[in-house]
Amino acid sequence: MSITQERKEALIQEHARVSGDTGSPEVQVAILTERIQNLTQHFKSHAKDNHSRRGLLMLVNKRRSLLDYLKKKDAERYNALIAKLGLRK
Repeated sequence: MSITQERKEALIQEHARVSGDTGSPEVQVAILTERIQNLTQHFKSHAKDNHSRRGLLMLVNKRRSLLDYLKKKDAERYNALIAKLGLRK
């Protein structure tokens, strides 16, 4: 259910604003989105896994908070990120 180190490094390279950037909201949201997608696939075959479902809800809430912060700070970066990741809003 978690992402591999190689995939995480690829996400960091793709979404980093500068070299070595791992803490920007763009990188954090990209990593959270990947984890959310993995958990969503997990629930297709494990529908009654309520413990992991709680973790999924926490990840979704964390991503929403980061997106709200980014929207408040820089709307252009927010719009670019959601378009790049294919998120709804």
